[in-house]
Amino acid sequence: MSYKKYYQRFIQAHPQTQHYACHSHHYWPDVTRDAMLQYWDDTARLVDDKWDMMFGQKVPRVQRLIADILQVRQAEQLVFAPNTHELLFRLLSCFDWSAGLKVLTTDSEFHSFSRQINRLAEDARVQVVKVPTEPFATFPQRFVAAATALQPDLVFFSQVFFNSGLVVTELDSLVSQLEQCCLATVAVDGYHGFMALPTDLSALEGRIFYLAGSYKYAQGGEGCCFMLVPAQNQFRPLYTGWFAEFGALAGVKSQQVGYATDGYQFAGATMDLTALYRLQAVLELFAADGVNVAAIHQHVQQLQQVFLAKLDNLQHVWLNRDNLLATDLTCHGHFLTFRGPDAESVAALSAYLKSRHIETDYRGDRLRFGFAMYHDSADIDLSCLSQVDA
Repeated sequence: MSYKKYYQRFIQAHPQTQHYACHSHHYWPDVTRDAMLQYWDDTARLVDDKWDMMFGQKVPRVQRLIADILQVRQAEQLVFAPNTHELLFRLLSCFDWSAGLKVLTTDSEFHSFSRQINRLAEDARVQVVKVPTEPFATFPQRFVAAATALQPDLVFFSQVFFNSGLVVTELDSLVSQLEQCCLATVAVDGYHGFMALPTDLSALEGRIFYLAGSYKYAQGGEGCCFMLVPAQNQFRPLYTGWFAEFGALAGVKSQQVGYATDGYQFAGATMDLTALYRLQAVLELFAADGVNVAAIHQHVQQLQQVFLAKLDNLQHVWLNRDNLLATDLTCHGHFLTFRGPDAESVAALSAYLKSRHIETDYRGDRLRFGFAMYHDSADIDLSCLSQVDA
């Protein structure tokens, strides 16, 4: 099935481009443009009264759409922010750093977390242990062993690692093992998992914090990130945000906007909700057309296999299956990552491909090719690689 009908404006703006950077900046469906105009029209119509409508109707609707995708019951436990860093720092501010803070994480977390946790590690009160994700076959065991030894306050890891596409396939099992060996708060970065891999958090609801957003596979663009917060938690963030109240930590309700979550109050009276409008438009479009995450994932898996088959025929010196970071392509992120000989070679090949209208991106010595709903198998053309050796 072709899903290109949803993306005509972006495709027409780049008619000659093979865009394999969708894991970085995904094309937006056409309905998002109408959603942005609707936000403007609603603001003009309601002015200050728009907040009652947006937090009373729009926010609960998007909470429900996301909750259904993640298969969780308490949609009100989803809170929003412009980026995951803001949500991460609110979570970090729940801990008493003066008593010491122990954080267990990996060496493969996204930049917003890595930069922040590296900065915090400069404080003598904060201890950070990073477990290498490779070799990936033994990662869960090594991660649990590190948790047993460290007894961390916070455990933070990705569902899909951004620098490889490798997936923590047994998420429930890993969380259960962590709960058995320590008393840490567990937070999962789901940004490369949400709307890419079918994700069922029903067994983990109330047990983990789960962060994701609309910039990548949810296709609503930047500005609408969310965190699933365990109900009845006892946290009180020191960083409250622009507009927040705390009371009995059990469903405190703001009279101004009527938006609350147990133990983790979040609201934003001057928050730009344009991105939330876009996300709602995309999720409702897919729901109406019967396009679920399983179908999207299957489409991408088929594209990956076509891509690899065409790559096999070219026999490039290093851009080949031997250097593909993958353990099981039936459960892999929506991008393929190849390890090059060095960062310079990877950057050079990415630049060459860009000159041939093939968009990729890279991280150090790793070149990434992402796949999306706006690709068809016939679009994949790597013939220009036959003209280069490295």
